[in-house]
Amino acid sequence: MKKEKNSLKSIVYQETLDGIIRGEYKADQILNEAELVEKFGFSKSPVREALIALCNEGVLKNIPRYGYQVIRLTGRDVEEILRYRLILESGLLREGAAHVTDAYLSRLEQLDALCNATVDDMWVHWEHNVNFHLALVSCSGNAYAAGQLKKTMDILKRAYAQFYWDKWDRQNNPFDMGNHQQIIACLKAGDLEGALEHLSLDFQDFHTIS
Repeated sequence: MKKEKNSLKSIVYQETLDGIIRGEYKADQILNEAELVEKFGFSKSPVREALIALCNEGVLKNIPRYGYQVIRLTGRDVEEILRYRLILESGLLREGAAHVTDAYLSRLEQLDALCNATVDDMWVHWEHNVNFHLALVSCSGNAYAAGQLKKTMDILKRAYAQFYWDKWDRQNNPFDMGNHQQIIACLKAGDLEGALEHLSLDFQDFHTIS
């Protein structure tokens, strides 16, 4: 019974989060528990638990006797997240630079090619970009830090949707991968400082949407 309840909670959690990402639920919109119970056809308990979980992760805000508000990410939020990413990724890349291998560089090239090949699908492109950055820091061998980076990228995904969803079809060249090839080239040449400089520039490209 408990397993079934957790499964129902997971369904509500994921579909609500996906709805926010897709723009079905807008920033500042109020989600009503009763409406979600009707939508999913589940009891109140798994719906409420899913909503509470989203609150705990900073996706929703509980407003007593009113509902659950979709939290709006601000430009300042994005700036702080990107600054954290720069510190984290730069530190991990610096730590792992001595362990760069041909296989590692080949993997980065493959992921960069996938980024370039998927510009017509916003979310497939985003996932390849996430995988590029996770692969980039993998040279450090720090699995915990990589996990923290993944969580950070999940938050940025919501910002990506909020700020950029309605602009995707009007712009052919995505902003988030212009420096990937330069990072790889610098790593191939053993130029760590150059790679770190282009990593910093890669983050600055996100500012065009916030």
